[in-house]
Amino acid sequence: MPELPEMENYRRLLSQSILNVPITDVVVNREKSLNVTIDEFTSALKGSKVIFVERRGKHLVFHLHNGGRLLLHLMLGGILYLGRRDEERPSRSTQVEITFGDQVLYFIGLRLGYLHFLTARETENALKDLGPELLDRRMTKARFVELIGKRRGALKTTLVNQQVVAGIGNCYADEIAFDARIHPLSKIQDLPEESLEQLYDSTVKVMHEATDGGGYMEMPFQEGDELTGAYNDECKVYDREGEPCVRCGTTIVKAEHTSRKVFFCPNCQHEV
Repeated sequence: MPELPEMENYRRLLSQSILNVPITDVVVNREKSLNVTIDEFTSALKGSKVIFVERRGKHLVFHLHNGGRLLLHLMLGGILYLGRRDEERPSRSTQVEITFGDQVLYFIGLRLGYLHFLTARETENALKDLGPELLDRRMTKARFVELIGKRRGALKTTLVNQQVVAGIGNCYADEIAFDARIHPLSKIQDLPEESLEQLYDSTVKVMHEATDGGGYMEMPFQEGDELTGAYNDECKVYDREGEPCVRCGTTIVKAEHTSRKVFFCPNCQHEV
């Protein structure tokens, strides 16, 4: 599932490509991906413009010039692709296609995800339970330690809880724990303050590196895009079961916790 780095990468690329370009066509191939009828959705979008693209946790919010919003959550398997009209379209099925001038934004894999047309207030209400943003300037080390330190339970479970902090999922929870040299199943309540402070430093480091590195998406955003997905090769433990640890050479192992895969180095990361 796309996480903060993947969605932030998309936000940056979309902001360079579609802002203030009139929407000239809308194709919906799966009405269940919407929250309104196809006619309502198409009528609301045609002729409008996206003036701002915001990311909130794992969501993107497209701000329309008429005050409306498009709220996107890609969920598992969702991706975006922007192509020119005269280019070959993606071979995968698309649930929604929005045309901006001579470019088409394809929403792919929205079987579990959604693209909802909402008012500003409805959007705010839909996102109200999300925790604070990790990369917001207001997220200081002291605030992070306070937020995380009062939780109970496994570190990984806490990091992926979107009501605690927004944007971390399975992949980066494991990467953060590895960078901090903390076992992902350590109990939050047992971690000393210095470990929580290190956890903050590792969170900021991994999130910035992964975002600037294009995240781990499987498909480029557009033709010629060599950034999107490039960070997949930089992951140290996630999906690296059986490979040697980049720090000590010990074999990376995979476990399961609350139905989630957990990857870690049993030598570098000790459970508190």
